[in-house]
Amino acid sequence: MTTLFISDLHLSDERPDITGLFIDFLQQRASHAEALYILGDLFEVWLGDDMILPDYRAAIDAMHALSRKVPLYVMYGNRDFLMREEFCRQSGARLLAEPTALDLYGTPTLLLHGDILCTDDQPYQEFRRMVRDPAWQEALLAKSPEERLALARQYRETSKLETGSKDEAIMDVNARAVEQLLREHNVLQMIHGHTHRPAIHEFIVDGQPARRIVLGDWYEQGSVLVCDASGCALEGLPL
Repeated sequence: MTTLFISDLHLSDERPDITGLFIDFLQQRASHAEALYILGDLFEVWLGDDMILPDYRAAIDAMHALSRKVPLYVMYGNRDFLMREEFCRQSGARLLAEPTALDLYGTPTLLLHGDILCTDDQPYQEFRRMVRDPAWQEALLAKSPEERLALARQYRETSKLETGSKDEAIMDVNARAVEQLLREHNVLQMIHGHTHRPAIHEFIVDGQPARRIVLGDWYEQGSVLVCDASGCALEGLPL
């Protein structure tokens, strides 16, 4: 049996082929897995359980069908942190706290979306603290659907402009932040997404070998991390 990890699908009506690839992945590959973990940014935007966009319906239904036979876990990303109980009810997924530690075939492993590791990008971290504040989220969810959609478009355009002007290195993870988090949770392996830079990084922490596995995004094709008792491997899922 295998355990599968994916992230950064950014499902939206602009890329129906990716939604189709995801549904096919759920119905075929994931249906034979021991568990599936989605580590953030499943959707391009999630503005509250009370306004689930029609373009997400097929994917949510496919998730619910999978959840009847395979444990399905979802973690918040920086795009879809307003998912709540109704999302879980409709998708069959269980929301994970960030970070979450688990025993992955005998290897203690830390799971997270990954944006909290990008500590060099101070403006982003300030924005993250604002939008993750429960009071801010409550105020946003109290707005009308039209107001929420307008704010989402505004934030998206601002993000595009800021990202285009930032140095690539600033938007990647900070090595000290990685090491600190591993020490805090007493693990030597972590899996995350967010940076869209799939790779398996080997390094040393306090004299011991450590590993950081970065999941790929689903823009040009699919990407999945496949783990079993023999180890983990990153694989592509072509359209």
